Amino acid sequence: MKHGILPVWKERGMTSHDVVFKLRKILKMKKIGHTGTLDPEVEGVLPICLGDATRIASLITDTGKEYVATVTIGWSTETEDQTGAVVERDDSYKQLTREQIENALTQLTGEIEQTPPMYSAVKVNGKRLYEYAREGKVIERPSRIVQIDAIELLDDAVQFEGEAIEFSIHVSCGKGTYIRTLAVQIGELLGYPAHMSRLERTMSGGFRTEQCVTLGDLQQAVDEENEAQFIRPLEEALAQFPQVEIERAMLPLIENGQVLPQLDLLMNEPYVVCMHEEKALAIYMQHPTKEGLMKPFKMFPFNR
Repeated sequence: MKHGILPVWKERGMTSHDVVFKLRKILKMKKIGHTGTLDPEVEGVLPICLGDATRIASLITDTGKEYVATVTIGWSTETEDQTGAVVERDDSYKQLTREQIENALTQLTGEIEQTPPMYSAVKVNGKRLYEYAREGKVIERPSRIVQIDAIELLDDAVQFEGEAIEFSIHVSCGKGTYIRTLAVQIGELLGYPAHMSRLERTMSGGFRTEQCVTLGDLQQAVDEENEAQFIRPLEEALAQFPQVEIERAMLPLIENGQVLPQLDLLMNEPYVVCMHEEKALAIYMQHPTKEGLMKPFKMFPFNR
């Protein structure tokens, strides 16, 4: 069985589940998991966990991400992206300066409040919002605070004008951020209806576009028995967390998943990765009930 992270470039028109289904056939293995869904109309970086690396799928899902999005000013849609029916249109001739757009982006940087769109997978009363939406229902849903680390206007223009205005942005953000909702919020600050007309994820779990492989190229590599070149060790995905080298005498304790004295590294971090000879052995966290101790959060086979 193969173990590690496979950074896949998800092509437009596929779901994340489609990617996993095809990978199981290509790699001839079942223990495969994705790290958060991408809408079918979105292309981009989708880290896939193979074998023992499936144990850290949730950690990769919770990491920061980067996107390049196109914002269209002039009309809004029921899905907040280009796939939905138009719900509001403004056909007036618009003139926006670069300064106006950048000011709106600045206002949406940092911690902001978002209300999940009706066409989303968020659950309310045990039912996903898109299921309500397909029934023609609009229900009250809780807002959430999300983190926007940076938004950069990618277009060079000084003046943007026309009945419809488009510009591209690069967004660095935390988990749970809806970029299509962000596009609507940008439009609101500029005084016009808006939607997200294109989206590409350029980074997830620390993996970037240039590290990804398409399913077609992976199939060719498998045919040539050369697929290992694309599989990254799970240690690469864990580089975001502090790491500590474990002495040989401590290895039996780690292997048995014993509770240990808390390391200073855990004072301000959620997890610490216990390493030996450049291999991750376990991820430890503060013990929830025993002060001064830490307990294993994820364990990895020593002989992988």
